[in-house]
Amino acid sequence: RTCEGRNIRYRTCSNVDCPPEAGDFRAQQCSAHNDVKYQGQFYEWLPVPNDPDNPCSLKCQARGAALVVELAPKVLDGTRCYTESLDMCISGLCQIVGCDRQLGSAVKEDNCGVCNGDGSTCRLVRGQYKSQLSANKLDDTVVAIPYGSRQVRLVLKGPDHLYLETKTLQGVKSENSLSSTGSFLVDNSSIDFQKFPDKEILRISGPLTADFTIKIRYAGAADSSVQFIFYQPIVHRWRETDFFPCSASCGGGYQLTSAECFDLRSNRVVADQYCHYYPENIKPKPKLQECNLDPCPASDGYKQIMPYDLYHPLPRWESTPWTACSSSCGGGIQSRSVSCVEEDIQGHISPVEEWKCMYTPKMPVVQPCNIFDCPKWLAQEWSPCTVTCGQGLRYRVVLCIDHRGMHTGGCSPKTKPHIKEECIVPTPCYKPKEKLPVEAKLPWYKQAQELEEGAVVSEEPSFIPEAWSTCSVTCGVGSQVRLVKCQVLLSFSQSVADLPIDECEGPKPVSQRACYSGPCSGEATEYTPEETELLYGSLQEFDELYDWEYEGFTECSESCGGGVQEAVVTCLNKQTRETADETLCVTNRRPPQLLKACSLDPCPPR
Repeated sequence: RTCEGRNIRYRTCSNVDCPPEAGDFRAQQCSAHNDVKYQGQFYEWLPVPNDPDNPCSLKCQARGAALVVELAPKVLDGTRCYTESLDMCISGLCQIVGCDRQLGSAVKEDNCGVCNGDGSTCRLVRGQYKSQLSANKLDDTVVAIPYGSRQVRLVLKGPDHLYLETKTLQGVKSENSLSSTGSFLVDNSSIDFQKFPDKEILRISGPLTADFTIKIRYAGAADSSVQFIFYQPIVHRWRETDFFPCSASCGGGYQLTSAECFDLRSNRVVADQYCHYYPENIKPKPKLQECNLDPCPASDGYKQIMPYDLYHPLPRWESTPWTACSSSCGGGIQSRSVSCVEEDIQGHISPVEEWKCMYTPKMPVVQPCNIFDCPKWLAQEWSPCTVTCGQGLRYRVVLCIDHRGMHTGGCSPKTKPHIKEECIVPTPCYKPKEKLPVEAKLPWYKQAQELEEGAVVSEEPSFIPEAWSTCSVTCGVGSQVRLVKCQVLLSFSQSVADLPIDECEGPKPVSQRACYSGPCSGEATEYTPEETELLYGSLQEFDELYDWEYEGFTECSESCGGGVQEAVVTCLNKQTRETADETLCVTNRRPPQLLKACSLDPCPPR
């Protein structure tokens, strides 16, 4: 009783991944009740995971029925609390587990899937594909996503359909048509696919267990676009070698290290160009150290020269320069000749038999080159129509983009998408009255802004505006600005990524607006045309709807003996013929004042 704390301490064990055939631990516990009658009947029980209220209870659902039952108040220790988390249930309570699989650890995986990593082992790949219909083409490749990629997300907008082609490391190929909404396995990779009438969404948390090629099958005359984003592993990395043998057997020499390009998938050394493909890869510099510093024996004073010595080298492979690549892009071949040569003490080099160089591997004589994709046209989003009603034009920017996403040349002019097309705006050339703030008076028209709801980053790319800046002036009419970003929430790492503006759907929130800080001291509240334009936006809308009109006269200033009446001028809505606020007519010239005589009869004598 005098001891403090808990009398039981827990730690994790069996911290290795389960094989795919092991099955789900929670599902095993549910199936253990299959041979036990529930309310007098046998059921086949399936797990109900991710219960937000009590994740550590054993809730199961009868197959083919809506019956959900809590078959045990606690799952067995070590059962995952949630399917997408390492947190585990212990004594009926959910305990935090880090990616290092230790209880209470807050360590998380980076976007590359490396526990407590810094994100340097992968690269973010994002882009956009635009369909280009062709009479003799039924489908096209959207993007190739290599083995090991993570957090894959594609969104297709338009009438066409996505489908998959996969190829395992063993060379086995397969295809999946993605015909319906659902979650399923493709080559042991879990796929989540949603199909809508005008949109398709594909998500793969990864890592991919095969090379995936995402393709599009044409289904209509309209264009489709596909936006994609994923983290691609850097599979070729520099690896530092051990020190080469010492240049001398005694009396002091030196030895060097080198660096070789290593393929992490095949666990073998490859040509250096594969590592140069990734800008993130920096080749380590050679290290130099002294070696065999003991004096040479005094008996003969002979210093034996070892391999790799600069002055008496062994026979070595020597190569000619690589030929030009057979293709400027899309993958080609270049070759060279390699021969075994020997150098004598005077520095003369002569060819010798190849077996003399076989103590080191022969250099390759053929290698791939320019394996990057050829430049291709990339069409941006269409601009708004040049008119607000009727028939007009809309434009878009079409760029020639290389494999790095940079603007370049080399695309075929024959395949360039069109940059201009006609558009029709099916709306009338005026705005309904209820959309105009007729109750607001200048200058409060733009000052009375509606409060905006705070936008929250989600898994769908969306515009996220920041807070408005302070007004640019302390009195009179000024302006406010704010930054509007296109952002997406990466669900697994719970981090926010910035995207290009054109990847967000819908109208972009305004980034500038007018503000009014009250009249400046000693000034009348009059506005220049520029200020009025800033406060009202496009004043043509008001010109079309509102104008001054005469509407009768005031009462006569005298009851007899001659007086005057003044014409009444009102601001009138030309559609409804209703009287409107005078501020809505300020852009039109006010008609001149009209007077007329009245009560001309002489006044009766007093």
